[in-house]
Amino acid sequence: MNKSAILTLSCADKPGLVSRISGFIHNYGGNIISLNEFVDSGPGIFYLRIQWTLDQFKLTDDELLAAFQQQMMEINASWEINFSDKRLKLALFVSKYDHCLRDILYRHSMGEFEADIPLIISNHSDMKKIADRYSIDFYYFPINKDNKKAQEEAEVRLLQQHQIHTIILARYMQILSPEFVALYPNRIINIHHSFLPAFIGGNPYRQAFERGVKIIGATSHFVTSELDEGPIIVQETVKISHRNGIDDLIQKGRDLERMVLSKAVKLQAERRVLVSGNKTVVFE
Repeated sequence: MNKSAILTLSCADKPGLVSRISGFIHNYGGNIISLNEFVDSGPGIFYLRIQWTLDQFKLTDDELLAAFQQQMMEINASWEINFSDKRLKLALFVSKYDHCLRDILYRHSMGEFEADIPLIISNHSDMKKIADRYSIDFYYFPINKDNKKAQEEAEVRLLQQHQIHTIILARYMQILSPEFVALYPNRIINIHHSFLPAFIGGNPYRQAFERGVKIIGATSHFVTSELDEGPIIVQETVKISHRNGIDDLIQKGRDLERMVLSKAVKLQAERRVLVSGNKTVVFE
């Protein structure tokens, strides 16, 4: 595909917003290839994702940003324009479970994500062999209660050096400090089983098995200072029967975790997720 621009925007709803923005794009020679809009009628908020080609566009990237800023002066909007030739940079954080990491790296190698993955960070050394297989730099930061602050500061310096936009917690079994999370608002994506808060603890699948659940799930969400309470991006479920043992639940759960995390990565890379308070608007 030729180079394109993607605008994501939210503001108070009012008549003529789509016409005004699409007219701006048309006036400068852009060809719209995707347009998704939504109005949350409760608070009256308008959300938009629009993508257009730039091969015949009359403005440079910088001129486009300046011109659109001028266009939006009368509208108190939150907006962002990104360009397809400047791909999102992701960092993967992982501990000892490898299923989400392997899935993301395989899909990335097949070109499914419009993003770059320059590095993997782990508090264990186990995953280095996987990083080497995909020729991605691996950084080992062992963490304990005495060095956590210093190690997170070193991680942040590394992330800034590589200009990382979004962090993907691919089963990273460490709780990030509030200070770390505050540096990446709505730019850290985590995965957890959907038993929370009903099945809290280190062995949720055994608890689910013992309760005879008929459905299990997994959730990808943005990380906030409130553990597992951030805006939800993707959720999926699968049915369970009395014939399924604990190993079956674990396998099905891992399949769901891979699916929802990779889907969240793809949505984030394509700028299809807009955060609204503690909710998301996802343009699939």
